[in-house]
Formats: sequence, structure tokens, C-alpha cells
Amino acid sequence: MRAFICLAIAFFSISSHAQVVQNTIEPVDYVNPLMGTDSKIGLSNGNTYPAIALPWGMNFWVPQTNTMGNGWTYQYGADKIRGFKQTHQPSPWINDYGQFSIMPVTKHLNFDQDKRASWFSHKTEQSSPYYYSVYLADADVTTEITPTERAAQLRFTYPACDSSFIVIDAFDKGSYIKIIPAERKIIGYSSANSGGVPAGFKNYFVVYFDKNFTIAHTWHSKTLAKDTLEYNADHTGAIIGFKTTKGEQVHVRTASSFISFEQAELNAQRELGKDSFDATCKKGRQVWNRELGRLIAEGGTPDQLQTFYSCLYRVLLFPRKFFEYNKNNEVVHYSPYNGQVLPGYMFTDNGFWDTFRAVFPFFTLMYPTLNSQIMQGLVNTYKESGWLPEWASPGHRDCMIGSNSASLIADSYIKGIRGYDINTLYEAVLKNTENEGPLTSVGRKGVKYYNELGYVPYDVKINENAARTLEYAYDDFTILQLAKSLNRPKEEIDRFAKRSMNYRNLFDPSTLLMRGKNKDGQFQSPFNPFKWGDAFTEGNSYHYTWSVFHDVQGLANLMGGSKMFTKMLDTVFALPPVFDESYYGGVIHEIREMQIMNMGQYAHGNQPIQHMIYLYNYGGEPWKTQYWIRQVMNKLYHATPDGYCGDEDNGQTSAWYVFSAMGFYPVCPGTTQYVFGTPLFKKMTLSFENGKKLVIQAPATDKSTFYIHNISLNGTTHTKNWIDHSQLQKGGTLLYDVKKAPSYTRGTTPAAYPFSVTPASAK
Repeated sequence: MRAFICLAIAFFSISSHAQVVQNTIEPVDYVNPLMGTDSKIGLSNGNTYPAIALPWGMNFWVPQTNTMGNGWTYQYGADKIRGFKQTHQPSPWINDYGQFSIMPVTKHLNFDQDKRASWFSHKTEQSSPYYYSVYLADADVTTEITPTERAAQLRFTYPACDSSFIVIDAFDKGSYIKIIPAERKIIGYSSANSGGVPAGFKNYFVVYFDKNFTIAHTWHSKTLAKDTLEYNADHTGAIIGFKTTKGEQVHVRTASSFISFEQAELNAQRELGKDSFDATCKKGRQVWNRELGRLIAEGGTPDQLQTFYSCLYRVLLFPRKFFEYNKNNEVVHYSPYNGQVLPGYMFTDNGFWDTFRAVFPFFTLMYPTLNSQIMQGLVNTYKESGWLPEWASPGHRDCMIGSNSASLIADSYIKGIRGYDINTLYEAVLKNTENEGPLTSVGRKGVKYYNELGYVPYDVKINENAARTLEYAYDDFTILQLAKSLNRPKEEIDRFAKRSMNYRNLFDPSTLLMRGKNKDGQFQSPFNPFKWGDAFTEGNSYHYTWSVFHDVQGLANLMGGSKMFTKMLDTVFALPPVFDESYYGGVIHEIREMQIMNMGQYAHGNQPIQHMIYLYNYGGEPWKTQYWIRQVMNKLYHATPDGYCGDEDNGQTSAWYVFSAMGFYPVCPGTTQYVFGTPLFKKMTLSFENGKKLVIQAPATDKSTFYIHNISLNGTTHTKNWIDHSQLQKGGTLLYDVKKAPSYTRGTTPAAYPFSVTPASAK
């Protein structure tokens, strides 16, 4: 009964992608956590792992197929599992921290990660967000896991064996373990990390068993310590043993804390209580259905529904709740910046370079309470470290570029979300605009050049200079919007209005592309628009030219007007997928992913270009947006292990799909507009926190019917190529009239275009 109680999955046929599913009763049943797990360093099909977790949970669990310290912790093509790991990893490139693992073994007292590893098959693997099960062939043990936010239950079904064991691995880089047989308990801590932690960092864990130990040993490295039940070393662990009968189930309850052992025990008591494994599993299922159920999609194929909810699951995993509730039920957090335990919210494991584009706008639309808590966490980060967390895991990490926290903050405030200290956040944003940080990922690298010249020069030994310039200019626009909302001094407003136009300084009229510029004002030469990196970040000029989110009309005017602008957009798809990888000294996975997708220079597998398809709405040819969106959704996304076309990246590539399935996308966070695409489903119902419901309908949509001829909102024709945040939040019915052939009249005049700083009528 064990698997069937937890996996009461609704039955539906997936034998034909053409079959239409009319109702989604249990959204979580459509989620495939294995989507994107068939990845490796040289080629990402998502670079994901099957996170056994609750939404935004402090701890995730994952079957660990790779060796300790390997960022590709679970790879679909692997044959063996080495343990079941509590993980905090946001990306294989960032790696993990505070991890430990639990693994059942039989017959032999094996604790070494290779010797304890067991063969497994996906045929005996069941994976959902709230429940995971797999049969370990070498041990002849079935493992099941079900999570809470800070705790979990594991259930091991053993064979008849007089030598059954459970191994706890506290990992290397400093760990501690203690076995307490009288209490059937093991405690320990892991100091393992990949950076971004203060001195004294620990993840404290407690593990409870429902069976007495007949054998109990600690170990360190590859040595069994038979004379002590407590050990502190670089790499420690424990192994406990007992006799089992055939089919006997051993239950393990575990929780952790970044604060103390006492807080870990409190987390276990609060989140697990006296619940059985099945009770915890049922609660987890309910939580996922509640959150996924805020978007009910109907009238799609099984593949579409599975892909949609698998993507939505990814959007709801990060950022991580890096806070706990103390004995007085107060929100507190261990600061990954100064090592103190302080009041208030803290979130982590996010790179804003990726997620400012669609993940956080999704939260402002669907999860404003969560968004407010995240903003409170940003206030705390600034107070505790002096900087905003552009890439945090758990503290500041030196990864990626920009100061895109400005986008998150402005988008939240401008869309009416409150409950946090906006003045402190504005102070933090201003600091970014005048200072370099202790890491290149915080503050603004090259800020003095940018503020004096209006760009970061190519020839001053600051890499990715053109990308930095373009992102700083956009971020300055979002600061401008925030400054206006806060009634800041005119001088300040004028400063950011001017800086937001700095993108113009890198536009090369001879190529109609963005190009690095030297300190003396001359464009860098020679110039190869297909060269990845160098002046750009994980992309080339054809990818970054469109990073003018706030002034698309201004960019179009620089190109010569709407016709040339849309022609340049067409060129991205028409060009062959050629590349120059010389900056990297080899082909990086992002390049390979663009090449093999066979969509020209369009590199959807990385973030810089993901909004570009929507820009046809600014040039009078919205039907091309509709065409290319559907091509990308149909071709590049599937709920399979190779289901993404590049790094999933903390929900961003998934959020693109989720928004696009609704029929609109936040091209420019920091404004209140969403730009229309074309809806995927015949019906989708959004349930907002304010109690309103928005029903999105496209009754005629199917594989070949997606061109918009008319849009109406609550019965009134909507002629714009965009819709406002406030209009959506009021609820009602958004009806799309779609046909097989394009409409060459709807949305083709400047009056329909979305917002740009430069008015659409300007030439």
C-alpha cells in the first residue's frame, strides 16, 4: 500500500499528443520533476535535478547519482544512486552547501560512497514534487521520501537480512556526527559549502529512527571508528545496523537548521509532529495542488499540460526560504552574510541576472505576499552585508553581471506591493549606481567609466563590457521609475533618465547592432557579431542588441524605423547558427545548444534573448510574435528528461513558458505592461490573492490555430498589443479570437504598441 497511498495520481492517457485533456483535477499529477535531468557539463537539457521539496522550501531532497561535490548531483543517464541528499543547490555551476545524505545498505558494512552505491532503474523510480520512490537493486531496498519545508520523512522497505544498515554521510569540508542509541537518534552538522558563507557556517541536522540499533559506528574519510559514537573531522559520518524481516519498513524522520541543533529539533517537531509518512505525504500533495492550482489549464494535449505544470513547478522552487520559526513562532534567520541569528525574512539561491526577466514578475502577478517577504529579505541582506544580493547562495557569490536587483525592487513597488522598507531598498539601489562591490557581481563593475562616459569601455580590461552597459542602462530606467514613484528630487530623476539612454552609446549604425566601444569613443575593431563572450555575457551581439527592454521604439528608430527593426528581428532566425568561440577557447554549452536547436541565431537556451520574440509587437508585425512563440513552445519544451533547450536557471526558462502559455509576457519589468503573445490552452483560470479570478479563453486554439484576430476583455474589444497589470488583477474574462491565418491589421499601428521611453510616433 505504501506507494499507492502517496501516489494517488489521476489517470489520463498520454499515448497520443493529439488527445485533448479537458480538465486538470490534480495539477501536481502532471508534474515531471525529471524534466531537464538528462544533462551534462557539455550540453544542458535543463541542468535540473528532481527536487523533492515544497514550494520555496528551505531544504530539498534529491537522489544522488554523482560523487560528493559534483554539481551534477543527479544525471538521468546514471546507473547508480550513492545516497539521498538534503540539498540546497540552485545550479550545478554554483554547487551545494550544508548538505548531508542518508543511504540504506545491506549485507556489508559499506559506508564509502562508491561501495554503498546501488544500481537502480527508472522503471522502478516514481518522482513527484512531494514524493519520490526508487528500488535499490544491490541493497534490495525500496526508498521513499516525502518533504516539508525544513524536514522530511524517509521510509525504507528491507528484505529479510541480519545485516541491514543506514549510512549518514555528513560530507567533507568540516563535519560532525554523534550517535545517541538510547534515543534512536543521530545528530550532526555539515560545513560543506561552495562559497558565500561566513566563518562558523554550519547546517545542523537531526535524524530519528523508529528501530533500535544493534550496530552503531561513526566513520571518517574511509576509516571506520569502532571505538567512538562521536566524531569531528573533515569528512565524517555514521552507520547504524539492525536485523530486518522481509518487507519490514524502517522509518526515518529528519530536519535541519542553520541556527542550532535545538532549532533543528524544533523544526522537526513543528513540521512533522506525530504525522505518519503518509500523512506528511498527503499534506505535501495538498500544498503543491494549492500553489499549482492558482493556474488551472484546460483544453490542451497531455504533453502540453505536463510541460506547463512541470515548468510551473520549477518556477515555484526558488528563491529558497532561508528563515526559520523560533520557539516563540517568530521569523528569524541565520545571516549568511555576518553569521548572526537575526529577526526577519531571508531568501537565497537566486541569480537575478536570470530571474529578473520573468520569475519575479510572475511573483508580483500571482504571489504578492511572497514578493513582499522577498523584498523584506532584500532589506535584511543590505543591512547585514552592505549590498543587494545579485547572486546569492547562500551569501554573495561572484557570478554574472549587472545590478538587476533594481528591476525586482522597482517592479514590486510600481505594481503596488508594500509591507517592506522601500526607502532602505532605494538607498541600496543608489549605492549600486555609484560603487563597485567587493565582488564583481555586486555593485557595478566599471561604474566610474559608465557614469562618466555613458558606457563601460571595451579596452579597459573589464570583460563583458557591452552587456554591462546595456543592463546598467535598463536598471537605471527601473530606478527612474522608482524615483518618480517616491517623489525623489528632480536632479536625481533627471540623472537616471539620462543614464537610461546610455544604450545608444553602443549602437553601431554601420551594422545596426550593439558593439563594444573603446575609451576614446571608437568602436572596437575588428568586430564579429557572431563572437560569443568578450563584450557580451554568454551570448553575441545578435543576442544582446535587443536588451533595451525599456525603449524598444528608441532602438527601432536607431535602426531606421519599424520596417528595418522587424527585418533585423527576422535576421536572427534567418542567419545560420554560426559562432566564434575564441573568447572561451572552446565551445561552451550555451553555444552548442543554440547550434543544435536549428533556429538560426536565436538562442533560447540562455536568458538574454528570451524576450526578443515579443518585440515584433513594437514594430507592427505581432503575427510574427505569435508564430515564433508557438514554434519555441512546441519544439524546445517537453516534459521529458531532455525537455529544455539549455539551462533552466532557477525558474526563468520555465517562467517564459508559463507566461507564454497565458498569452502574454513581461518584456519590461519596472512597467505595468504585459505584451501579448498567443495563448496555448483553450482555457486557463488564474486565481489572484485578492480573490479575483481571470479566465483566459481561446476556444479555437490548437496546433495550427494561434494567430490573433481579436482580443476582448470582459466583452470589450482590446486593441492594444499589451495589457496592464491592474486590468488583469481586476479579474474577468480575457477572450482571444485565434485563427489559422495571420491578421495583418490588428495591432499594426503605433497606437497599439507597448510602452517605450521614446514615443512610438517619434522618428
